Amino acid sequence: MSTGSKPKQLPFLFVHHAPHGEAKEPSKRAEQSFDRQAILLLTVQGLYAAATALSILFVNVFIWKISKNYALIGWFALTQHVCGTLTFFLAGKWVKQWNKMNVLRAGIALSALQYLTILLLGQQAARYALLIGALQGISAGFFWLAFNVVYFEITNPGNRDRFNGWAGLLGSTAGMIAPWVSGVLISRLGDRGYTVIFSASLAIFILGVAISFFLKKREAQGQYEWFYAFRQLSSSRSPWRPAFMGLFFQGIREGVFMFLVGLLVYIVTKDEFRLGTYSFITSAVALGSFWLIGKLIKPVSRNTYLLLGTVALSLVMTPLWVEMNYAMLLVFGIGTAIFFPMYIIPITSSVFDLIGRDEQAVAHRVEYVVLREAGLNAGRVAGTILYIGFVVWIGTEKHIPFIVFLLLIGSSPIFSWFFIRRLSRYLQQGKNTAN
Repeated sequence: MSTGSKPKQLPFLFVHHAPHGEAKEPSKRAEQSFDRQAILLLTVQGLYAAATALSILFVNVFIWKISKNYALIGWFALTQHVCGTLTFFLAGKWVKQWNKMNVLRAGIALSALQYLTILLLGQQAARYALLIGALQGISAGFFWLAFNVVYFEITNPGNRDRFNGWAGLLGSTAGMIAPWVSGVLISRLGDRGYTVIFSASLAIFILGVAISFFLKKREAQGQYEWFYAFRQLSSSRSPWRPAFMGLFFQGIREGVFMFLVGLLVYIVTKDEFRLGTYSFITSAVALGSFWLIGKLIKPVSRNTYLLLGTVALSLVMTPLWVEMNYAMLLVFGIGTAIFFPMYIIPITSSVFDLIGRDEQAVAHRVEYVVLREAGLNAGRVAGTILYIGFVVWIGTEKHIPFIVFLLLIGSSPIFSWFFIRRLSRYLQQGKNTAN
């Protein structure tokens, strides 16, 4: 759309069954309530989170135990991010013009295939780490592209923060229980425990595919315009510029911390059970934090929470300066769990509100979801490349340089706040500029 004229504002709620139709002004209670489709989508997301949480930490540990190669873990993550980015871009046409629910199911099914591949490869998995990473990236790309589009269609600005809070609750519950169960099984069964948890993930993904058939098929609308959303970045007045940069810096932190923290816990303890316990404790704290922040946060207060969250996420890294041991990692993990919802909920809700700001944006919601993921994955790729470069040229043995590297990567949310606050101002004022 042109950024030179004020966009037509839609009613507060987009009707699920006719997203481009005229919607009646809903009551406040209607805005905040969930229908059956939203509950089903949360169920599918919860199963996906449970299956992933059961094994994702231990895939990295499994490959590291075989290879003892820090750089390989980085390449494994980098392959995921690159393949995920390409999948988002290419699958956008499928989501918009054909059947987005089949894309969702394909993502879950490919996740199941990934764990089946690991089971078949066994001790040879490290040799095929890039293949496994590619499968993980492609499956996540399919799932999250379709999920985010459907999530946008069945929520509205009145219940989006609440939905994100519930999604965070489910993810935290899965992250609390599943890794702890995995740690117990591996501690008792040894290497056979890896076979058990990877098999369990495979089974849960299959269940997720089955339940996804209860989600209604959503109407395909319009033609997929490959570079439509990316062209928005060419205008200095486009709100997508600060949105994209905010997502980029969010991705830098995620790209490294999503695999490195769990690996560090295992390396300093050499114990899968303690890794599972670490995840249990931190996820339990995150569970309460997501519940509380999801209830407290409102669109007008997003910037305040975002600033508090970004500053706190940097400060909680200071214990690692003392020593890289289990206790210090646990303090860091608990602090992150407390403050992370303050950071992630405002960013997620703000970007999706931007996608729904007017009729033309809603008509191109698939393209904008692809742009959103492009920003995130560009940051993840950048962060992972920095990690690989650090490991290859400096190494992880020197404590101070490694902690400085982690501090720099972990402080990237501050830049997210700098850009997202401009986006929030745009959304609150309803103007065609984020400056």
